[in-house]
Amino acid sequence: MEALEEAENRWRRRRARIAANPSLNLAYRIGVGAVGALVLAAGIVTIPYPGPGWLIVFAGLGILASEFGWAHRLLHRVRARYDSFMVWFSRQSAAVKSIGVVFTAIVVIATLWFLGTFGLIGTWVGLEQPWLESPL
Repeated sequence: MEALEEAENRWRRRRARIAANPSLNLAYRIGVGAVGALVLAAGIVTIPYPGPGWLIVFAGLGILASEFGWAHRLLHRVRARYDSFMVWFSRQSAAVKSIGVVFTAIVVIATLWFLGTFGLIGTWVGLEQPWLESPL
């Protein structure tokens, strides 16, 4: 626990030095905003896919919340809604949970098709069908 407190104190001192220089502080905040926005956007894109979509969203909001009060408030609000939804979803019947699995599968399959994955794999195994090709 002591090592964590020491690291936090070092970070606070470093951040205070950055904040003391207005142009450096502005550049730092712009950098945090850009990185946080990119991570948040990646998380939003990956939400419907199996994997860490929501974790990436929370990471992006956490990065933004380190500098922006609105992001801190939004992070807590989104986290509360996510927790409420997961409690609700866990109480649902097998039919509702199955619909969630089917929806996820449809999103993944559609994405793979749009990205041309099926057409590419089809050429590897000698199966070249026009419907496997991406419409893009």
